[in-house]
Amino acid sequence: MGSATSDPAASGSTTTSGRKPLTDAAETGLKIVVVGGFGVGKTTLVRSVSEIRPLNTEEVMTQAGVGVDETGGVTSKTTTTVAFDFGRISLNERMVLYLFGAPGQERFWFLWDRLFSGTLGAVVLVDTRRMDDSWYAIDRLEHHRTPFVVAVNRFDDDTARHSLDEIRLALALPDHVPLIDCDARVRTSGKHVLVSLVDHLYQLALAQESAS
Repeated sequence: MGSATSDPAASGSTTTSGRKPLTDAAETGLKIVVVGGFGVGKTTLVRSVSEIRPLNTEEVMTQAGVGVDETGGVTSKTTTTVAFDFGRISLNERMVLYLFGAPGQERFWFLWDRLFSGTLGAVVLVDTRRMDDSWYAIDRLEHHRTPFVVAVNRFDDDTARHSLDEIRLALALPDHVPLIDCDARVRTSGKHVLVSLVDHLYQLALAQESAS
């Protein structure tokens, strides 16, 4: 994936190192996990929206990964996440959103169930060049009954641009699961994905309240 791009205006004050300090009043932490296939843009999304310099556990890909990590469609990728990514967004003085980007390779899937623990909701990033890689993420979230939205990460070279209706059909997504376009490199686009997830969680909460 390409590097993240920021919006011209940065919110809040920062330290001399460019990091935004966490206020003393912060008392509630909310957790969201970003999942998806290998090379889909999870690290880029966390990096683009985080108000702090994100914690990345990326390592350079070597010959040892040949035949282990499937790079079809992402041959230009040179690094890979080997644990998870971590970022932060302060919603207000008391509430903080923590973002965890899960590794996409099958050999690290065992970490996912731990990352899902205590999660408010999740974002499934989809690359239309590697649609099959999305199945496991959706399956595990449904297994854990974790609410999620699906964001299609559009690339500059996305020549075979499938419509959202085609993608929903291919992924067998129920109508109530939000499906949106995004560009993980752009902060406003990444924030729109997170807002869509929060809106989805709010609607689910209202429906549950009405049912009870």
